[in-house]
Amino acid sequence: MDYDPHKDKGRVPSPCISICRMNPQNGLCEGCFRTIDEIVAWGSADDDYKRAVWVEIRKREQAAFE
Repeated sequence: MDYDPHKDKGRVPSPCISICRMNPQNGLCEGCFRTIDEIVAWGSADDDYKRAVWVEIRKREQAAFE
């Protein structure tokens, strides 16, 4: 997804891409790079929380592809 949590304002999109598999080694979803706690909290979370999760997702993506 092309979402930038530092620049994009307004409604925060879900990072879910329908590849819902938790990696037992790192505890992250293989599709969206969220933890199970982040996934569970997402539906009732405010936009500040969601943006903070997106910041972590971007860091995790970068680390995974280095």
